[in-house]
Amino acid sequence: MKTETDANTVTHPEGQEQNSTPRPVSVETIPASLSWTKAESASLMERVVDPVNMEGAYRKVVANKGAPGVDSMTVHQLAGHLKQYWPTLRERLLADAYHPSPIRAAVIPKPKGGTRQLGIPTVTDRLIQQALLQVLMPIFDPAFSASSYGYRPRRSAKQAVSAMKAHVTAGHRWVVDLGLEAFFDRVNHDLLMARVARRVNDKRVLRLIRRYLEAGLFQHGLPTPRRQGTPQGGPQPAAGEHPSGRHGQGVGTPRPPLLPLRR
Repeated sequence: MKTETDANTVTHPEGQEQNSTPRPVSVETIPASLSWTKAESASLMERVVDPVNMEGAYRKVVANKGAPGVDSMTVHQLAGHLKQYWPTLRERLLADAYHPSPIRAAVIPKPKGGTRQLGIPTVTDRLIQQALLQVLMPIFDPAFSASSYGYRPRRSAKQAVSAMKAHVTAGHRWVVDLGLEAFFDRVNHDLLMARVARRVNDKRVLRLIRRYLEAGLFQHGLPTPRRQGTPQGGPQPAAGEHPSGRHGQGVGTPRPPLLPLRR
């Protein structure tokens, strides 16, 4: 696989054509030929709110279910909410005027003892985050390590096990198991955004991502400002997704209703 040869260009596997007119895509259907330069990424917010992209994000959010956020809206109420408020929401996103709601704090037990704090965004914010993810993933994923298998499209724990077996067969016998304590709670926002800005030129997208990072954590009746860290509990690409985007849509499984997002 090629590496990044220009700080402003996202490169892709050898022998694959570059697409000069990329379309909005979902994380389940990332075309291997997709190539976006930083200059082209100046219009990413238009790709985020594109009806095809938003409908894919909507189906993903509904399929993932999940608990309500601070506004108590459930995923089953999302369609009705969007039918009424989507035009306004779309214009606010395009005008760089959207501000996320606070995140609802939730605490869950860890398997080996202790607790982990999660942040549960509102269903509307989960929809927007998923739409962002689907547009940003093709830009960033090609540069990730080939040995990284977690939370990436078309990658799974089974593939990681197969890779480990190959290492064992090759004669490697040592395994290093380590973890960074409270890593997500200590992510530096400035460093993270500087990395994102290397590949994203749309200032609206950059500011929206920072607003999500800084969204207050709602606990004890009050939102607590966030100066570092990322809340655990937002959208993630499912490993081993079917390329058709129908992973998990079994026989007899009802599809979410269509949304009036097309203009």
